[in-house]
Amino acid sequence: MHPALELDLLSSGIDLVAGVDEVGRGALAGPICAAAVLLDRRLLGDREQLAGVNDSKQVPAGRRQDLSARVWRLAPVVALGWAEAAEIDRLGVVAATRKAMVSALAQLRPRPQALISDAVALSGPTVPERFIAIPRADSSCLSVAAASICAKVARDAHMRRLAGRYEAYGFASNVGYGTRHHLQALTAHGPSAEHRLSFAPCQRQLELGRQDWA
Repeated sequence: MHPALELDLLSSGIDLVAGVDEVGRGALAGPICAAAVLLDRRLLGDREQLAGVNDSKQVPAGRRQDLSARVWRLAPVVALGWAEAAEIDRLGVVAATRKAMVSALAQLRPRPQALISDAVALSGPTVPERFIAIPRADSSCLSVAAASICAKVARDAHMRRLAGRYEAYGFASNVGYGTRHHLQALTAHGPSAEHRLSFAPCQRQLELGRQDWA
């Protein structure tokens, strides 16, 4: 992916550009994970080092693992932020997404001089004055694509760890999304502690008042 926007920012005198993106907003279970990736002139000037980085949804799972490891190794800083299922229920998915993103941004040292996000408006002391929100930035901006891959790999690994605790729901394969098997497990067992009770499929099971939940 050509870092066109990032290079435009560099040409305006900025040296450090961050991209932030999230995964897991539409899942029925598990957290939202956001990643913030800081890129500098050195890395942006040598695009071969991050060749293959793209929107995580466009990259095969095995390739995502390799690219995430490369981003963590080469980028000056990578940070993760999380919003757990209970926070998503309490705050709502949009506010929880912002919370996860701001948490990731707060860990960046040095601070970015410019920030690009995937159409999510952010504010606060961790957000630089030069802030750009672009729809589908994960498929057009290298920094955001790198963040999407790191967030996806981290969240998938987290859901695989949860799978051992909540075997009935198939988290190892569906990573919390509403597959047929997952919905069938919700019907049979009700929601777990990792489910988002404000989301309709989980809410319906609560309303049924089942007593045999896992």
